[in-house]
Amino acid sequence: MAVLLRIEFLAVIIVTVILFVWSITLNAPLEEPSNPNLTMNPSKAPWYFLGLQEMLVYFDPWIAGVVMPSLIIVGLMAFPYVDSNPMGVGYYTWKQRKVAIGAFVWGFLMWISLIFIGTFIRGPGWVWFWPGQTWDHNVQLYEINRDLPDLLNITSQPWKGISACSWWGVLFDCGPVDSHSNHLDQVREENLRANHHVQYSVFQFFAITVLVSMPVKLLIRQVFRIKYVMVTPWFNI
Repeated sequence: MAVLLRIEFLAVIIVTVILFVWSITLNAPLEEPSNPNLTMNPSKAPWYFLGLQEMLVYFDPWIAGVVMPSLIIVGLMAFPYVDSNPMGVGYYTWKQRKVAIGAFVWGFLMWISLIFIGTFIRGPGWVWFWPGQTWDHNVQLYEINRDLPDLLNITSQPWKGISACSWWGVLFDCGPVDSHSNHLDQVREENLRANHHVQYSVFQFFAITVLVSMPVKLLIRQVFRIKYVMVTPWFNI
């Protein structure tokens, strides 16, 4: 424990020194007062909100601004607690808690990736520019984004909603994540058996909705130009 405390203290000192030197050397001057008649292109939120702004590309505004961030925050907090593995309680370990720690790290890196995309990849008109490409303010896109039901020639409700529910069923059926990184002994298994199914269901819900669906949605949007997978009269995903 004493060694871990020394490592944590050393890590805090290193990060503090890096931030201190960076803040001195980075040129970050104040810009001119805002002019409502002349807006920036692209108009970007502060960096800590760029993940939310990037999510608006893939979901409806209320889902991108309320539902998905809430699922991400609650899911990242829930992962260490719903993992039924009893090892690693009261001490730090990666080998014995790979699933819980790995799930949290993956969710954290996913959010950082959205901020990175919004900062360095999105240019004028919120157009995707690869690193090294010049940001062209006069760029014109000829890409056609279509919904998945339209690609499948499903053009009417309620068949769009039924097809969307079937896709979600396939995702939840094929995407379970193994939450056991160690075999429980007989005593531990008997003690946790009453809560096992609840823990497993909660873990799978957040793992699939947060860790799987978001990268999949980004991939199919950028590669296959599919705007929405689930189309309903009330919301689109």
